[in-house]
Amino acid sequence: MKLFLDTADVAQIREVWSWGIIDGVTTNPTHVSKTGRKPVEVYKEICDIVDGPISMETIGLKADEILVEGRQLAKIHKNAVVKVVNTLEGLKAVKQFTKEGIKTNVTVTFSPLQALLAAKVGAGYISPFVGRLDAVGHVGMDLVRQIKTIYGNYGYKTEIIVAAVRHPMHVLEAGLAGAEVCTMGYDVIKQLYNHPLTDLGIEMFLNDWKKVPKA
Repeated sequence: MKLFLDTADVAQIREVWSWGIIDGVTTNPTHVSKTGRKPVEVYKEICDIVDGPISMETIGLKADEILVEGRQLAKIHKNAVVKVVNTLEGLKAVKQFTKEGIKTNVTVTFSPLQALLAAKVGAGYISPFVGRLDAVGHVGMDLVRQIKTIYGNYGYKTEIIVAAVRHPMHVLEAGLAGAEVCTMGYDVIKQLYNHPLTDLGIEMFLNDWKKVPKA
């Protein structure tokens, strides 16, 4: 399973990229707004750091607006992925992007039928928001499993990005479900390293090593 970092914080991206575990980055308008910088500047810097897919989101609501934005984003770097919201107008744009060879990430997805439609128009990625579903009383990972089954039934090549990840259990379940990608924030990806028994084991080994004759 590929791991993406979900942020536009360049310092965080630079740090996590140095760990050697991430394969790409996803951004959104909220993330970019927190930087206080021009979006294009942020995107270019991210592309300079990470050699992998970088999702950059369009904000237009009409297909023609999305197409104009997306074509500009696609020119930023060969790794650019145009992020498009999962609406009728958005999917019309995705169909055209597919014809033009522009890779897309269809986002704000909350149902398996939305995911089916995105695959039919050639989306490169689909992003089900599992944490937001959990927050309103649905089991978000059930959506991922349903999408995985549908795509498997019909041989769709669209890759599933498990998004809106809130904790390490979402990452574990994404892996068990066979999702191709899981994207998460800095705090969650750092938690993947942690286990109290690892800490206790290290402490025990170091304490025992102090008893070993050094001369």
